[in-house]
Amino acid sequence: MARVPAGVVIVSARDADEYRGLTASSFVPIFSDPPLVLVVMQHESATRSAIATTEAFNISVLSRNQEFIADRLAGRAPALDPGWTSLPHELGANRIPLVVGAAAWFECSLQRIHRVGDHDICVGAVESAVAGSGNPLISWDRAYWTIK
Repeated sequence: MARVPAGVVIVSARDADEYRGLTASSFVPIFSDPPLVLVVMQHESATRSAIATTEAFNISVLSRNQEFIADRLAGRAPALDPGWTSLPHELGANRIPLVVGAAAWFECSLQRIHRVGDHDICVGAVESAVAGSGNPLISWDRAYWTIK
């Protein structure tokens, strides 16, 4: 699977007054009318739990210069505090974090969760989409790349 290139995104959610987030490479736009996306995450994930509770999530498509953020939310760098005070972010209209400097952002309302083994496929309706700047961060062969 590591030989399949994929965009690197941050999936963010809100759980009461705390923010949750994780790094994913399983984000896929699936329809344009209506705009729907899917993302896959572990069933036991705190982010997945927050999404199920609030029925909303955001996607920040990371830029090439945001590798540290990807590593941090993947658990390979210092842990993130619940308020995300040390991570540059803004809150979307749904009060869920969007990573500043990303290549694109999507604010989504949860449509359905499908359980598959120990993972869940979360399908979201895109409520807002914004193009950022910079080249997207790509994961391929266990390393980060970009396209130009």
